This record gives sequence, structure tokens and C-alpha cells, in this order.
Amino acid sequence: MTTTFGPFGIEGRRVVVTGAAMGIGFGIARRFVEGGADVLLVDLDEGALAGAADRLRGGNGKVEVLAVDVSADDAGDRVVVAAREALGGVDVLVNNAGIFPQTPILEMPAATIDKVLGVNLRGLILLSRAVGKEMVAAGTAGAIVNITSIDALHPSMVGLAAYDASKGGVAMFTKSLALELAPHRIRVNAVAPGGIRTEGTTRPLEGSGMTPEEMQAMMDDFIARKVPFGRMGEPDEIALPVLFLASDAASYVTGSMLVVDGGALLA
Repeated sequence: MTTTFGPFGIEGRRVVVTGAAMGIGFGIARRFVEGGADVLLVDLDEGALAGAADRLRGGNGKVEVLAVDVSADDAGDRVVVAAREALGGVDVLVNNAGIFPQTPILEMPAATIDKVLGVNLRGLILLSRAVGKEMVAAGTAGAIVNITSIDALHPSMVGLAAYDASKGGVAMFTKSLALELAPHRIRVNAVAPGGIRTEGTTRPLEGSGMTPEEMQAMMDDFIARKVPFGRMGEPDEIALPVLFLASDAASYVTGSMLVVDGGALLA
């Protein structure tokens, strides 16, 4: 089966996707494998990671896994080594791993703040640094796509201040890294999802104290008030813009953030 789609094709690309065991990350990995890319799935949850790999194997691209906490100091180096050994290198990095406990900042323990910033921002920076070095050493054009959030631009609700700070940091880091890596023909962009229906967003947020029914009522109210399209997005609706930014179709795009939110920021 051919997987060539002209400038939109990603066949043969060597791709690392973090937070790939479920949700948006799995959706992104699925589209890359379908398009003929070889993909290293990175996640903390070994069981979910193994299940995701089983579902993806047999497609057009190779699937490998690495269980690692992206907030660990050595995570970037471990990912680079794994990508070299399993894929022969890395052409595309998708920084998707993220957590979003919902607790008012006045009540949030320092350890939780550190965890949110460690996974969502610090880990993303360290991973981008390690992979960026690998891409520069290889001397070939590459792409880094960061998953941020519309909360980088406007808060969605009370209780996500630490998350919002982390995603705002990702948005600015994307621009700064794009400037730094442009001479090496490495493009760095971001996708900012709005409300996406995943395993994480269909259950009560950690720290919220809500029941599943209260969580559903809150989401229904959010959609009614804030989303002109009148529905949550699906992981595949984030995966496709990511593929665009990773492909040659976006060869003159760097330092940009693509908002994919069903019009939520318009409301």
C-alpha cells in the first residue's frame, strides 16, 4: 500500500511522540504510523504503552516503545538513545505529555506545582534540548511540534493556574527554540487544542473533588457557553494538524502556534 501524499507525506520519518499511550498522543502516533512513519511511543504508563503498541503494530510504519518519566533529568538522553537504537535517529519530536490537576493555586501543594511544571514545561524543554542536539549533529532538517493549549492564551476555568502557566511557557519556548534552531533547518511549532474528548477529560480532574456526573455537567456547560462548534474535539482533529506541521507542506512555517479549538477563543 502506498503512503505517499506529496508534500503532506511523512513516510519514512523517524518520529518520537511523548504521552503516546492514550488520548491525543495515541491519536498522533496512529496517524504517523498510518502514514508510513516509524514511531517511538514514549509514556510513563508501561501497561498502557504496551497496549497502545499492540494496537498500532501491523500498520505502515514500525512501532517501538520507551517507558520513561519525561520530567526526569535523564529522560531526554534516554529518548535519544532509544530513538537511535530503535529507529536509527529522529526526524520529528512531538512533545505531547502533560498533566492537568485541577486545584486552586492557593490550595495547591508545592509538590503538585513542581510536578505540573516538571512534566509540562521543564521536561519538554530538556527533551527538546536533547533531541535538538541530535538533529543538529545529524545535519538534516527536522521538526519539533509542541502540544500547548488554548489556556496558554486565555484561562478556561479556576483551578488550572499551574497548568496555564506551564502551557504559556511552552508557547514562548516554542518561539525561542524556533529562532535558535532555524539556522539548522529545524522547524519548531505548536498546536493549541481546545476541549478534546480523551480518557483524561471524560473523568473528574485530579484534585477537583467532582463526581463523574458533576464533571459531565461542567463540560456540557463549557461547551454550551464557550464552543461555537457545539461539541468537544476528537484526538484525530489534533493529530492531523500535527502531521501538517511535521511534513514538508509546512516547510516555511516555524515559531507558530496553530489554535484548534472549535472556535472557543471566539466566544
